[in-house]
Amino acid sequence: MRELRYPPATRLDIIENLHGHTVGDPYRWLEDAESAETKEWATSEDALYAEVSSRFGTRDWFADQVRSLLGAGGVGAPVWRGDRRFFVRRTAEQEHGVLYVQDGDGPERVLVDPGALDPEGLTTLDAWRPDHSGRLLAYQLSEGGDEESVLRIVDVDGGDVLDGPIDRARYSPIAWLPDSSAFYYVRRLPPEEVPEGEENYHRRVYLHRLGTPTGQDTLVFGQDRDKTEYFTPVVSRDGRWLILLANRGTSAATDAWIADLSDGNPDEPRLAPVQEGVDAALYPQVGRDGRLYLLTDREAPRGRLCVADPADPGYGNWTTLVPEDPEAVLEGYAILDGPGMERPELLVDLSRHAISEIARHDLSSGERLGGLDMPGLGTVGGLVERPEGGHEAWFGYTDNTHPSSVYRYDALSGEVSLWADAPGDIDLPGVKVEQVTYTSGDGTPVRMLVVSPEAPAEGPRPTILYGYGGFRISLTPAYSAVALAWARAGGVYAVANLRGGLEEGEEWHRAGMLADKQNVFDDCAAAAEHLVATGVTDAEHLSVMGGSNGGLLVGAMVTQRPDLFTAAVCSAPLLDMVRYERFGLGQLWNVEYGTADDPEQLGWLLGYSPYHNVREGTRYPATLFTVFDNDTRVDPLHARKLCAHMQHATSAPLEERPILLRGESEVGHSSRSVSRSVALSAEQLAFLAHYLGLSVG
Repeated sequence: MRELRYPPATRLDIIENLHGHTVGDPYRWLEDAESAETKEWATSEDALYAEVSSRFGTRDWFADQVRSLLGAGGVGAPVWRGDRRFFVRRTAEQEHGVLYVQDGDGPERVLVDPGALDPEGLTTLDAWRPDHSGRLLAYQLSEGGDEESVLRIVDVDGGDVLDGPIDRARYSPIAWLPDSSAFYYVRRLPPEEVPEGEENYHRRVYLHRLGTPTGQDTLVFGQDRDKTEYFTPVVSRDGRWLILLANRGTSAATDAWIADLSDGNPDEPRLAPVQEGVDAALYPQVGRDGRLYLLTDREAPRGRLCVADPADPGYGNWTTLVPEDPEAVLEGYAILDGPGMERPELLVDLSRHAISEIARHDLSSGERLGGLDMPGLGTVGGLVERPEGGHEAWFGYTDNTHPSSVYRYDALSGEVSLWADAPGDIDLPGVKVEQVTYTSGDGTPVRMLVVSPEAPAEGPRPTILYGYGGFRISLTPAYSAVALAWARAGGVYAVANLRGGLEEGEEWHRAGMLADKQNVFDDCAAAAEHLVATGVTDAEHLSVMGGSNGGLLVGAMVTQRPDLFTAAVCSAPLLDMVRYERFGLGQLWNVEYGTADDPEQLGWLLGYSPYHNVREGTRYPATLFTVFDNDTRVDPLHARKLCAHMQHATSAPLEERPILLRGESEVGHSSRSVSRSVALSAEQLAFLAHYLGLSVG
């Protein structure tokens, strides 16, 4: 077999002085995906990966295992409109979840099946929302992973498309008026109306009347607001109240207004402020009882639920209904106030150290009445009620060995029962799941879930350490075909609840952002050290894996602590933190990371930016970068630049610890078909197994 070599990559002599910092950028030319030089380099990297990966003997085994475990399928909590319910379910044979509708005990009907629309599996159902009656459905599809959702309206009974397609509706909420004649939605301005390079920004709220051209839509809100703002319109069930929310980029800080639509024209709602200019999250909605419910972390980092009069919604008029729990994060609620209930209930979804629970409270006073019996130590997703009220609630549930299912709570009987199970029949491996607590470098206790084989270990096990650490995203127990396949092979899969997430509330998030971002990386390093110190693994059998912001985590780990890991998988990552705002959706994230335009913040970014902390002569872990051509969030240029830089700098022989890039076309940052998921996971696990010495069979 011929000697392997890294593809040649020109090193440019680009050195800039930015706010007093000397910043090198030798691989800037790799930012241009369309240049002949970049295409030639990328083609050579593909060839190198193909040759090296041909030696990974476990790829087919992992593909079979992941495919089998994904055969569990899944089902989501129902959305009710009278006796009509809408729900998503995926069977073992389906590449994507399918949206169904069912009337009472009648037959299920398919409403939107992405697989039928596109047999190649490249079309995804991004969002959907029925109108108040359940007769009409708004749904959004995108193709090839680009997440550029196109909005359509369908007649639920006849199946005819009544309106659309409406483009530039990416991430758009839909707020129907009660008579279904119109809806509020969010749409970007046309590219020709914004400065070059800002096509991904500049959203506006419009009122669209069914069947009319979008050119006649009424501009309701967004003019002269920050270009990175996201808006959320919400209309109360009775149609009287419009609530409008605004968030800058990915910040949870929420400006909120409310308008009484019965006192004016829906084209020109008279918005009264609920909260403005306050650095706090807020999720308001008007209940069936006419009260304004406000879920917020204002003066309560773990969250509290308040009530107010929607006609007088200022902060001074908020009354706390459910106070902050000092150890649990308030994540959602449902109101049960149906006939026959002597004492209407408020169900509250809490996450206590990343483990879900549901508490019962008196709706009027907020008094805690008890809790629901949970299926296990897992995660609740989608706590829902009937819009018209009732004594029932439904919630999705999953844990490390429990595929997504739906449970029903009956407030009259007090019983919790399985309502809809994952449809597939699977053979689960025997695993044990343990939540451990370790200490980070500054003395902060951090929790971690460790999934391992039931059989006793004979020495250190090949281990994957997975993390994210940012954007208020909590890593809670969830069914994972990847983790279970790795455990079935004899490995350990550990998930660390790093700062930057919301596992311990907003203070936990803020302790891992902006100037404190290094805490995230220190937490991850401490997790690795804990796994070694407790004998779970050792440095020769330890890897780190993550994607997106978790890819930044992996990049920081291999550049800051290459001694801790033998291998790493870095997927769809952010890695050049000096120039990240120039590409993809980067300008949305400076509220989390900071901006290189500010001298002090540039110092933070340079302190951990993986691309700027590569050191020549370092023995780097074997590293696999996986990127996706249609990724419209994080540009693949980040992985290209760090890959080339590490290939130049590493002292480890290519045969022992290669730095590799795997590119994939026709997919993007987020949802993908089952087949594509299986293929990617098999490649990643086979890579790690090869370099960690994990054999199967």
